[in-house]
Amino acid sequence: MTRRRWIADEVHGETAVLVGEHAAHLSRVLRAQVGQEFDIATGNAVRSGKITSISEDRIEFALGNELLAKPAPKVTLLLAIFKFDRMEWAIEKCTEIGVTRIVPLIARRTDAHLAAASSRRRERWQRLALQASEQARRAVLPEIDAPVKFKDLQKADSTTSDATADVGVKKIVLAESGSDARLGDILDLRSVPATAETILAVGPEGGWTDDELAWFRESGWQAASLGETILRAETAAIVAAALVLEALR
Repeated sequence: MTRRRWIADEVHGETAVLVGEHAAHLSRVLRAQVGQEFDIATGNAVRSGKITSISEDRIEFALGNELLAKPAPKVTLLLAIFKFDRMEWAIEKCTEIGVTRIVPLIARRTDAHLAAASSRRRERWQRLALQASEQARRAVLPEIDAPVKFKDLQKADSTTSDATADVGVKKIVLAESGSDARLGDILDLRSVPATAETILAVGPEGGWTDDELAWFRESGWQAASLGETILRAETAAIVAAALVLEALR
């Protein structure tokens, strides 16, 4: 049987620790016992771990041998904010399939109430990502950034010179135009260095504005579609991320 994997909240030398609700789930719900062994992700490695002490809000593991873990592709998902229940589903599933970073974006068509409330959702999104990462036996948590406004994205991009840009970074924006290439047809990512990043931008309900799409194209992003049907934002994010990750593996 495959051992369950936990992502440590703290690591001190040869000891890893789960705390708070994280520990409570293992102690109360799964009824963990001293001596049980699990795989423990420590941030830069995955190691075997044996429980040495248990309390309601703290579980300690003695760390053992390092386990082999295949390096994950570096895929950032720039995800325009949409209805929170559906966005949470997208974050959870994109975490499970292996996205390494998610940047919530306040686009011009993002609902004003959602934009105003988005900064208060980050902690919940991070908690969902932790649970999904452990479910999927990931070695490293994805980064969940604080929400960023589109105009701030533009400013950040304009301050990155060609000399400092990451070599081989591929930037793709999903667009609904029938004139754009299909995503599956442009994913020749084999030449992208393993240390480089692929960035995928998925728009809000209603799509990108013409001005936003023009900025993406002028800034070197390649526009692509997922076909003739119009998908919900969460469906588009999951399908596109899965296609990109499969092309990188």
